[in-house]
Amino acid sequence: MMSSSLTLSEQEFSLIQKIVFDEAGISLDQSKTSMVQNRLFKRMSFYSFTKFNDYIRVVQFNRDERIEMINQITTNETYFFREEIHFNFLSSIVKKYRSHEIFRAWSAAASVGAEAYSIAMLLDRTLGHEAYQVVGTDINTEVLKKARLGLYPESWVDKISPEYRSKYCLKGKGQYARQFLVAPDIVRHVTFLEGNLLKVQNELGMFDIIFLRNVLIYFNDATREIVVRNVIKNLKVGGYLILSLTESIKHLSIEELVQADASIYQKVVA
Repeated sequence: MMSSSLTLSEQEFSLIQKIVFDEAGISLDQSKTSMVQNRLFKRMSFYSFTKFNDYIRVVQFNRDERIEMINQITTNETYFFREEIHFNFLSSIVKKYRSHEIFRAWSAAASVGAEAYSIAMLLDRTLGHEAYQVVGTDINTEVLKKARLGLYPESWVDKISPEYRSKYCLKGKGQYARQFLVAPDIVRHVTFLEGNLLKVQNELGMFDIIFLRNVLIYFNDATREIVVRNVIKNLKVGGYLILSLTESIKHLSIEELVQADASIYQKVVA
């Protein structure tokens, strides 16, 4: 059995930094060494490797394992209705929406789907069953599998209002005890797809609002600009881009966007 005391050397971490940046555009600073080491331990155990260099060689030559490594490193904390101010803003603009077109929202770093389903619940409550679509994308293929199930720990329901909870959450029984399922009426309006934000994704179509939250912190400024410019190609003129409250793009000088509120930007030109 492999020892959990195995440590990642500075040189090995540098190689992983380069692979992750080339593959996903994510900048891992030195403070993430322990996190990366701990998250890759399972893959080391899978191969019975005793040296990180052996694992890195597999990653360099095997694309499936590169994807698996990215999956391990990019699993992030998430929960329903995170940063309530953004959902209040979404509610305010949706109430004014009078178009005969379907309202479309993109959760551009969807993780396990809590954000996308939160958006869908709000849109369903405000617009009705047939008036909206939500797309969630993520580079991490494992979290997307969980997102498509719509099955979550029972403790996560605490972040959902009683009104939404009673209408859109189904309590698990038997093997699903202590879990809840997002209602099928919501799930059928949400599509989860693999997507790399370093690439333009024309196939997704155009959106009225895009949530790009808690992801720019992983990029350097040059990559942040690439990501934002890529994403807003899918944003309708007049539509909104929402970042996390801890993120800002003021210094990037992206002329298509003007700031509408804290961490909220409106696209004003094509």
